[in-house]
Amino acid sequence: MKVLIDTNRLISAALKDREPEKVILFIAKHFDFEWIVSPEILEEYKTVLSRDKFGLPESLLNKWNNILEKMTISIEADTSVDFPRYQKDAKFLACALSANAEVFITGDNDFGQAQKLVNTIIISVSLFKKMYATFILKNSPLLHGSIKLSLFRIWKIRLFFNHFAN
Repeated sequence: MKVLIDTNRLISAALKDREPEKVILFIAKHFDFEWIVSPEILEEYKTVLSRDKFGLPESLLNKWNNILEKMTISIEADTSVDFPRYQKDAKFLACALSANAEVFITGDNDFGQAQKLVNTIIISVSLFKKMYATFILKNSPLLHGSIKLSLFRIWKIRLFFNHFAN
C-alpha cells in the first residue's frame, strides 16, 4: 500500500510520542506499506523539522532524518495539480497521482476539497490507525480466508462511511 504523509503529521510525530509517531513508524517498518515522497516533499520535511521554533534536539533531528533517508521511497512527481486552495500543498497531490498512492495521511482540513482531484483516500492519522488494524487482520496467515474477507469488507464499509462523515 502506497502512503503519503503530510508534513504536519510528521511534525506532530517528531514533537510528541503519540499516535502520529506510532502510525508513521508502523508505516516505515512494515513492508506492506511504502512511504512515498517526492524530492520536494522530502526537502520540505527536513526544512520544517529543523525550524528553530520547534526546538528539536540534534539527536531527534538525526533520528528523523535517518528515518526519512532510509524508509521513504522517492519518486518524481511528473504530474501537476491545480489546487488553488493551497498551491504550496499541490506537491502532495501531484505525488499521490504520480505514484498511484492509495492513502494520504493529513491533519489539514483544506485537503478535504482535494479529494475530487485524486483517487487517493485522504484521511486522518486516527482513521488510518483503524484501517491498518484491519489490514493486519486481513493479511494475517492465522485467519481463515472467509473470516479475512469478511473483516476486509467491514473495513471497506467503515472507511467509506467514516470518510464521508467527516
